[in-house]
Amino acid sequence: MPRFTGQRPPVSPVVIGPLVLILSTLAFAQAPRGASIRDTVIYLAPDTTSTKMANLDRGREIIILETARDWVHVEAPLTEEKVVTGWIPAKGVVSASTPDGDKILFGEAVDSEDQASQRHGRRGAAQDAMHLYYRVADYFPNSPLAAEAMYRSADIRWQIDKADVMSRPSAKERDPHLREGMDEQYMKEVIKKFPATKWADLAALRLIDNKLCGDWQGETRCPEKEAELYEKFAADHSPSNVTAEALYEAAWRRSALIEMYKTENQPKKSEESRAKAVALAQKAAQIPQSDWAARAERLLFMIQQGIPAYGNAEE
Repeated sequence: MPRFTGQRPPVSPVVIGPLVLILSTLAFAQAPRGASIRDTVIYLAPDTTSTKMANLDRGREIIILETARDWVHVEAPLTEEKVVTGWIPAKGVVSASTPDGDKILFGEAVDSEDQASQRHGRRGAAQDAMHLYYRVADYFPNSPLAAEAMYRSADIRWQIDKADVMSRPSAKERDPHLREGMDEQYMKEVIKKFPATKWADLAALRLIDNKLCGDWQGETRCPEKEAELYEKFAADHSPSNVTAEALYEAAWRRSALIEMYKTENQPKKSEESRAKAVALAQKAAQIPQSDWAARAERLLFMIQQGIPAYGNAEE
C-alpha cells in the first residue's frame, strides 16, 4: 500500500480537459446573444481595413464576447460546422437588453418578409425573416409579439420545406407515409411554448399537411380521410379564424366527393357528401372577420349551382 506523504497527487490532464471544457461551455451559454438587423461583415480586427472573415446575414445569431467603442467582438455560428470569431460594427445589433428590441426585430422581420414576397425582392429575405422572427421569441419570450413571431418563423420554415418536399417525385404518392414530410420541430415548439393561443392552434393545423395524400388519383378514400382530419380539428377547437379555415378545408373535400361518388355510381354517398359539405361551409361562413368565411360562401354558391369543386369543371 502506498504511503501518504502529505502532498497532493498530480492532477491528470485527462481530468483537467473536460473541466475546462465544461467551464468554457457555461461561460459561452451565459454570454449575451444578439442579432444584426442588417447584413454586415465580420472582420478580423475592429477596423474595416482588416481582413474580412465572413458575411453575416441579418437575423443570424451572434454571441457577444466584448464591445469596444463602435465595435462588437462576436462569435457567429454560420452553420453547424462553421463558427467564425471576429468583429462587427455595433450599429444595428439588437440584444435582449436593447430597449424595444422585440419591436425592432419584429419590424425588420416584417420588412424582410415583404421583400421575400416581391418578384425582385432581396435574395434570401425569407430566411432573414425566419431568423429575425425567431430571435424575437427567443430573446423576448414575455413580449406580446413573441407567440406570433415564433409562429411566423415556423411557418416560413414550413413553407420553404414544403416547397422542397412537394418538388420531389414522391410528392405524388397517394399515401403520405411514402413521402418525406415537413420537419415538425418548430411548429411543435410553438404549441409547447405558447399553448392555448391562436398561434398554437395555427401550428397544430399546419401539422395536418403531413397527413394529407399527395395525388388523390381519383380515389374517394383520400378526401374522405382528409375531411375527417379537418372536421376533428374544428371540433376540438373553439370557433375562430383557425377553425374557419379547418371547416372550409373539410367542406371543400366533401364538395369534391359529390362528383367523385357520382363517377363511382354511388348517388346516395354523393348526396350525403353534398349535405355534409353544405353544413360545414355554413359553419365556416358564420365565423365573422375571416377570409375563410367569404370563401365558404363562395363554396356554398358553387354547390348550389352544381359547379364541380374537383376535376374538370367545364361543361
